[in-house]
Amino acid sequence: MTITHGEQPASDPAAGPARGRRARLAGVRRPRNNRSSAMLVSGLLAAALGITAVSLPVPYVIESPGPTFNTIGQDNGKPVISVSGHESYPAKGSLDLTTVYVDGGPNGPVSVVEAFSAWLNGTKAVYPQELLFPTGVTKEQSQQESATAMTTSQENAIASALKELKIPFGQKMQVAGLPDDSASKGLLQAGDELVSINDKPITALGVVQAELAAGNGKPAKVIVERAGARVPVTITPAKNSAGRYILGVLLQYKFTFPFDVTISLDKVGGPSAGMMFALGIIDTVTPGDLTGGKHIAGTGTITPDGAVGPIGGIAQKMQGARSGGATLFLAPAANCEDVLGHIPDGLQVVRVENLTEARKAVELAASGGDTSGLPVCTNN
Repeated sequence: MTITHGEQPASDPAAGPARGRRARLAGVRRPRNNRSSAMLVSGLLAAALGITAVSLPVPYVIESPGPTFNTIGQDNGKPVISVSGHESYPAKGSLDLTTVYVDGGPNGPVSVVEAFSAWLNGTKAVYPQELLFPTGVTKEQSQQESATAMTTSQENAIASALKELKIPFGQKMQVAGLPDDSASKGLLQAGDELVSINDKPITALGVVQAELAAGNGKPAKVIVERAGARVPVTITPAKNSAGRYILGVLLQYKFTFPFDVTISLDKVGGPSAGMMFALGIIDTVTPGDLTGGKHIAGTGTITPDGAVGPIGGIAQKMQGARSGGATLFLAPAANCEDVLGHIPDGLQVVRVENLTEARKAVELAASGGDTSGLPVCTNN
């Protein structure tokens, strides 16, 4: 950089006295040159520090609308849902599952500028990192957990769809693991299949919960199948933090389906597509078009019994659904608080609590009926 203050050439080289004055004036101005240099350097340092500060990572997570996927359509040239061993039918219309992009946390840091910009953007949401991710979780761990949740949601979706269609299938509860402080430690082990509790057949988790609640802490007689043999054990349940009696085991469903259902979807994880997978399976294995050619989207977890559960990022998912062309959106009843005030123009949101309600809403829309009377989220 060249600083020219006080060093301009004389305007009249022949004027000696004037040149002398100029020299003296130049000499007087030198301190101002130094001061200007110092101010410029200080300014540059401040700017550099400011740039560094705004580029530093912050402990926040940003959720933004992601793409939608038609569960009765294709992804990368393959059907999202395909069936073998049972008649299947091509379907028109769209039953879109919705997604969110997640930046921050184990997925990589976000900067102050990115977080502030997202906060100003009405289609995005900013959360403290600890609300969405456990402390210290790695990207690999997060991806594995998401993939496991997706697999579980697909199995639950198949089970709930078959139950809705009254197609029989096998369903058992299996011990997936035991915490160190489990009331069943030393009595049950991973891989045990629960057969009965107090002589009542265990067909679902609700059977276990109801029997333990009725016993009010009394020892429960449990029969499990282990290595091909039935083993009786007596377990004294413990109370959890919510005050409910539990066996203290991690349980998972083990299904035996009468035909194969394959769900193919790349780079999407988590449990929130369960309800839309179930609706897509119903449409695939039944004649006709469940949607009547309409464009419908939604979100929600699903249990084997068909209960629809809450999910995260519903405001962003509604935005993504509307951008994708949907006009009707199925939302879990438990998410109503997050739905209100975030519904995009042109999107009707229907509150659902189970798969049967979701199916009826889709069928009503497909028939061209009046959907204005369907359940909605309210402030009451």
